[in-house]
Amino acid sequence: MWFKQASFFILDKGNIPDTASISAALSGMPFTHCAGLDWFSEGFADAVSFEQAPVFKAGNTASIALKREDKVLPAAVVRDLLDEKIAKIADEEGRNVGRREKQELKEQITDDLLPRAFTKTSRTEAVVDYKRGLLIVDSASAKVAENLLVKVREALGGLNAKLPATKQSPSSLMTGWMLQGACAGRFEFDSSCEMRGAGDVAPVVKVAKQDLTAEEVVRHLKAGKTVTRLGLVWNERIAFVLNDDFTLRSIQYLDTIQEAAQDEGEDSASLAAASQILMVEALGEMMEELSGLLGGWND
Repeated sequence: MWFKQASFFILDKGNIPDTASISAALSGMPFTHCAGLDWFSEGFADAVSFEQAPVFKAGNTASIALKREDKVLPAAVVRDLLDEKIAKIADEEGRNVGRREKQELKEQITDDLLPRAFTKTSRTEAVVDYKRGLLIVDSASAKVAENLLVKVREALGGLNAKLPATKQSPSSLMTGWMLQGACAGRFEFDSSCEMRGAGDVAPVVKVAKQDLTAEEVVRHLKAGKTVTRLGLVWNERIAFVLNDDFTLRSIQYLDTIQEAAQDEGEDSASLAAASQILMVEALGEMMEELSGLLGGWND
């Protein structure tokens, strides 16, 4: 388990359900395939491939997985069949088809095709960090992360979770670091960033594979732009892009952390457990330090 993206929710540390309770709750909302006229279906699947259980516990962490299946019905297929029906009516009945009848025909065609439509599946994983009171979702999409949280709340009958917010904004901190030419704590610049100007039609400058302390980069900030994304390396363990909404993209786990997981993993289960623990420890400790540099989490 190595998340390539991450969204974070702050949990009420003293009231996080234990793994047995979570497992029992998620078992009541299992993934099932789409029924005949359903466009999609989603539910909780096995957390890991080698164990039939909705929760995989490793140390002070617990991972889960929400699986989704969507019907795929190309609009062009529906449109071609609709055109054929309209042409047949015009030919056989000698009349035009009105807007309302076209819509009814389209719905009929869709209902006929839906049970035979192709399907595509997706999977959203998440892990609970009991030590720090975090829910970490393997996605930088607010829609995907919040959907998983909604489903977890539905299964558990509620869960106290909120988006991260600090005294200082990530954008302000990232902008300050780049103006100073150095990061604080155990953070270092990587080689990419995104800067945005003000106004209704805000200019955006993207920098990649470049020294972020170079004068031509910093000049944009001195002209009034702010940093919205910044490539960082933390503690020589993980490289990532920090977004101004606290999400992470393009996460890379450097050799030291991956080698540590391999040293612990003698089989699939032990390797998965070691990877999960080390990943959560790195992401959780990094976020803990970042929140401190931002003035701490808001109550």
